[in-house]
Amino acid sequence: MSVPAVPPSPIRPIRRPPGLWRLLSLPLLIFFALPIVALFLRAEPEELLASLRDEQVGQAIGLSLRTTLITVALTIMLGTPVAQLLSRPHIRFHRAIDTLVDLPTVLPPSVAGIALLLTFGRLGLLGGALEAAGIRIAFTPLAVVMAQMFVAAPFYIKSAAIGFAGVDAELKSAAMIDGANAWQVFRSVVVPLSWTALVSGSVLTWARALGEFGATILFAGNLVGQTQTMPLAIYLGFEIDLDTALTLSVILIGLSFLSLIVVKALLPRES
Repeated sequence: MSVPAVPPSPIRPIRRPPGLWRLLSLPLLIFFALPIVALFLRAEPEELLASLRDEQVGQAIGLSLRTTLITVALTIMLGTPVAQLLSRPHIRFHRAIDTLVDLPTVLPPSVAGIALLLTFGRLGLLGGALEAAGIRIAFTPLAVVMAQMFVAAPFYIKSAAIGFAGVDAELKSAAMIDGANAWQVFRSVVVPLSWTALVSGSVLTWARALGEFGATILFAGNLVGQTQTMPLAIYLGFEIDLDTALTLSVILIGLSFLSLIVVKALLPRES
């Protein structure tokens, strides 16, 4: 006598109350939002416009924009080969190289500044040779660029490496079969197919360089009109003129917000 098969009981989906997660998310989201809101509530439009006409504020804005653009250009030029190297996980010493690239992002900025000063400063590791060649780096605009690049370049390198690694190997092989050399494959196949990662990484690098403070003040100093970037002017303005600090803070928040909008607009296309 056969026993009738008992049909399996249907699996009931687990209901997750979305309202509960929204409620639990509120404390941290409010914590993120309140300081930004407080800053904008405190900044009066008339005071902002008056501060923008200040010569020191204009110098800080101009220096920040110039140095960060140079930083991004140098990062793209020097960081792209590193990103291409990291896009190949089976190369020798891949983990060591990857760790070295990540290190500046987790170092305290003050440590980065001291390390740069002890390397390129007048009494640093390379200071004697640079002085003999008539090259002075510390406490110059060049030091500003180097400090920014040290802390910000990893953002471009990691983003570009992910983009390069995502290019289909068959497409590169097909291009090489058609007679393209390695440089032509990289220029005509790899770069066009990973351009969103390159742009996203460049924007993140620019935004990080724009907000750099700790390494810059130790390695480049806070010389008005020479090495004083917007974050350094905010630090000085907080002690002397709060309106100046508020003006530059609002500008930095606006630029950071715009850069994140650009990156987030590009990322869905990458996926």
